[in-house]
Amino acid sequence: MVTHIVLIKFSRKVTDTQVDKLIEKTLKLKDEIPGIIDIQQGRNFSNRNQGYEVGMTVKFENKQALENFGPHPKHQEVVNYLKNELGLADLIVVDF
Repeated sequence: MVTHIVLIKFSRKVTDTQVDKLIEKTLKLKDEIPGIIDIQQGRNFSNRNQGYEVGMTVKFENKQALENFGPHPKHQEVVNYLKNELGLADLIVVDF
Protein backbone atom coordinates (compact mmCIF):
# COMPACT_ATOMS: atom_id res chain seq x y z
CA MET A 1 0.00 0.00 0.00
CA VAL A 2 1.13 3.57 -0.78
CA THR A 3 0.03 6.67 1.12
CA HIS A 4 -0.13 10.06 -0.62
CA ILE A 5 -0.33 13.13 1.64
CA VAL A 6 -1.11 16.63 0.33
CA LEU A 7 -1.24 19.94 2.22
CA ILE A 8 -2.89 22.85 0.39
CA LYS A 9 -2.37 26.61 0.74
CA PHE A 10 -4.58 29.13 -1.05
CA SER A 11 -3.44 32.46 -2.50
CA ARG A 12 -6.68 34.20 -1.54
CA LYS A 13 -9.54 33.87 0.93
CA VAL A 14 -11.80 30.95 0.08
CA THR A 15 -15.32 30.37 1.32
CA ASP A 16 -16.55 27.35 3.26
CA THR A 17 -18.73 26.52 0.26
CA GLN A 18 -15.70 26.46 -2.05
CA VAL A 19 -13.78 24.18 0.32
CA ASP A 20 -16.85 21.94 0.71
CA LYS A 21 -16.98 21.62 -3.09
CA LEU A 22 -13.26 20.74 -3.19
CA ILE A 23 -13.75 18.04 -0.56
CA GLU A 24 -16.82 16.67 -2.37
CA LYS A 25 -14.95 16.51 -5.69
CA THR A 26 -11.92 14.88 -4.05
CA LEU A 27 -13.87 12.21 -2.16
CA LYS A 28 -15.64 11.17 -5.39
CA LEU A 29 -12.26 10.22 -6.88
CA LYS A 30 -12.33 6.97 -4.90
CA ASP A 31 -15.17 5.76 -7.11
CA GLU A 32 -13.76 7.26 -10.32
CA ILE A 33 -10.09 6.25 -10.34
CA PRO A 34 -8.95 2.62 -10.09
CA GLY A 35 -6.47 1.66 -7.38
CA ILE A 36 -7.66 4.05 -4.65
CA ILE A 37 -8.35 2.29 -1.36
CA ASP A 38 -9.34 5.33 0.71
CA ILE A 39 -9.41 9.14 0.61
CA GLN A 40 -9.63 11.50 3.58
CA GLN A 41 -9.67 15.29 3.26
CA GLY A 42 -10.53 18.12 5.61
CA ARG A 43 -9.91 21.63 6.86
CA ASN A 44 -6.99 22.27 9.15
CA PHE A 45 -7.87 23.45 12.66
CA SER A 46 -4.34 23.65 14.08
CA ASN A 47 -2.67 26.99 14.66
CA ARG A 48 0.63 25.37 13.59
CA ASN A 49 -0.40 25.04 9.94
CA GLN A 50 1.99 27.62 8.43
CA GLY A 51 -0.83 28.76 6.15
CA TYR A 52 -1.83 25.33 4.83
CA GLU A 53 -5.60 25.19 5.13
CA VAL A 54 -6.61 21.77 3.78
CA GLY A 55 -5.03 18.34 4.21
CA MET A 56 -5.61 15.15 2.29
CA THR A 57 -4.50 11.53 2.42
CA VAL A 58 -5.06 9.00 -0.32
CA LYS A 59 -4.23 5.32 0.13
CA PHE A 60 -3.44 3.42 -3.06
CA GLU A 61 -3.14 -0.30 -3.76
CA ASN A 62 0.41 0.17 -5.02
CA LYS A 63 2.89 2.63 -6.54
CA GLN A 64 1.51 2.10 -10.06
CA ALA A 65 -1.95 3.20 -8.89
CA LEU A 66 -0.39 6.41 -7.52
CA GLU A 67 1.42 7.00 -10.82
CA ASN A 68 -1.86 6.55 -12.72
CA PHE A 69 -3.64 8.99 -10.39
CA GLY A 70 -1.68 12.14 -11.30
CA PRO A 71 -2.57 12.38 -15.00
CA HIS A 72 -6.06 10.87 -14.66
CA PRO A 73 -8.68 13.28 -16.15
CA LYS A 74 -10.87 13.19 -13.00
CA HIS A 75 -7.88 14.11 -10.81
CA GLN A 76 -6.95 16.87 -13.25
CA GLU A 77 -10.48 18.30 -12.88
CA VAL A 78 -9.82 18.69 -9.14
CA VAL A 79 -6.39 20.20 -9.78
CA ASN A 80 -7.92 22.71 -12.22
CA TYR A 81 -10.59 23.65 -9.65
CA LEU A 82 -7.84 24.23 -7.09
CA LYS A 83 -5.80 26.39 -9.44
CA ASN A 84 -8.52 28.32 -11.25
CA GLU A 85 -11.35 28.64 -8.71
CA LEU A 86 -9.58 28.57 -5.35
CA GLY A 87 -6.24 30.14 -6.18
CA LEU A 88 -3.77 27.44 -5.27
CA ALA A 89 -0.69 29.13 -3.81
CA ASP A 90 1.34 26.10 -2.77
CA LEU A 91 1.11 22.47 -1.83
CA ILE A 92 3.29 19.96 -0.11
CA VAL A 93 3.22 16.33 -1.21
CA VAL A 94 4.67 13.34 0.65
CA ASP A 95 4.40 9.79 -0.68
CA PHE A 96 5.44 6.68 1.20
